[in-house]
Amino acid sequence: MFQSSNHKLWNWSSHSQKRPLFISKSQTHPHQNNELKLNPNLMVSPKQLIRKFKMELKPPKKEYAHYDHTDPCRFLRWNARESHEFMYNRPWNQVLDFYSQLVNGTVSLSVSFGTQKCDVVDDGIDAEIPDFSNKTELERVLLDKKSSRWARVTFKVDVAYHGASFDGWQKQPGLNTVQGLVEKSIGNFIDEDKAQLLRDKSLPVEGCVTVAGRTDKGVTALQQVCSFYTWRKDNKCKDIEDAINSMAPGKLKVKSVSEVSRAFHPNFSAKWRRYLYIFPLSNEDESQLSNGNGEIVEDHGSNENCSDGVGNDENEELESGKKPHTFSVNRVNQLLQQLEGKLLSYRMFARDTKASRNEGPPTECFLYHARATETRLPSSDCTEGTRVMCIELVANRFLRKMVRVLVATSIREAAAGAEEDALIKLMDATCRRATAPPAPPDGLSLVDVGYTEFDSRICLVQERKKMSELV
Repeated sequence: MFQSSNHKLWNWSSHSQKRPLFISKSQTHPHQNNELKLNPNLMVSPKQLIRKFKMELKPPKKEYAHYDHTDPCRFLRWNARESHEFMYNRPWNQVLDFYSQLVNGTVSLSVSFGTQKCDVVDDGIDAEIPDFSNKTELERVLLDKKSSRWARVTFKVDVAYHGASFDGWQKQPGLNTVQGLVEKSIGNFIDEDKAQLLRDKSLPVEGCVTVAGRTDKGVTALQQVCSFYTWRKDNKCKDIEDAINSMAPGKLKVKSVSEVSRAFHPNFSAKWRRYLYIFPLSNEDESQLSNGNGEIVEDHGSNENCSDGVGNDENEELESGKKPHTFSVNRVNQLLQQLEGKLLSYRMFARDTKASRNEGPPTECFLYHARATETRLPSSDCTEGTRVMCIELVANRFLRKMVRVLVATSIREAAAGAEEDALIKLMDATCRRATAPPAPPDGLSLVDVGYTEFDSRICLVQERKKMSELV
């Protein structure tokens, strides 16, 4: 960097030539003293030189182009920004308030939707869902006989939490996470040897829980399943429940605590997961009506004179270059139903996954149930609640952010008037930009986790023509 022979410090700010930071004797004015003088205009600190050097080595920023869809559709598709704005410009506070009431137990999911005129099952089986989906198999597996005084005890804990109040499930330093609160609350129930070991290492005395599936920041859980084990025999389920409930009243609530077999694992023992996404609808979004046969038909009458162009002629829409500002709930339901009963690779609908998981069986999921319907959120007064679209998904497993991407993409394809197999065709895309950005986490909730074979009777969204058969 320094050249002692010429007494110069080179400035690398120019790509074409080097400029000295010090002026040599030959560069000074003849009437000035023949001394080395510092040029203040060219002075650069070493940190600036290093930063400049790193910027020159940094590869050029990659420009992303809009994905070129080849499959036909009636209208122009939204790009990533338009899809993001359409999803986020909604009254999400009303959905968050409803989820808060569900967590606190002031309202019931099936009762709230069952009282409305929509495609929600309300035949009294909601009270049996916890026993059906979580308890039956666990009770079938007898608790291990403790032949040794060192045999450990495993506790299964079902918790509900409000997603907007936490930074997700996974424990992270400096963040308010559900796992962090749960592990802190069960510190008094671990065995003394482990507690002493933590004290010797100057670590907080906390437990360690295993969960059925981690939820992102903002995602609500109505029945998350986790477990922990201990060698203490004097722990009581009621004490564990009270300890967890005291951590965040109104935001975190225990549904049940039970002693289970040590072979139980919340994640590996699960056979299916059920998610519910509530999407607020605007006055422009097409609603659903039922005919005399109980079948769903689209309500196009309210959109015939819309200025957004959805009710106009197809050729006029394409020629004008306008894009739709609304979508049909029934069309979303038709798109999602094509995914039922199929083992497909959802790598195009995943986000933030490792490269090793982008291909092959790790990305394959089997959807048991995928439906959408329109209903209204319950209102405290006598007025009608907010119109919402409910999307219910049940699968053996879900990839990271898969539900939110699937919801956003299905709405985008429904607005564009794509064919019914549009989502299946996107499975063969070569770039994840083919799918829409993830929908907001505010509308997503983990309803429950099942440890028995899936039974469609537990689903909230059903076809009306089949509801008479269930009663």
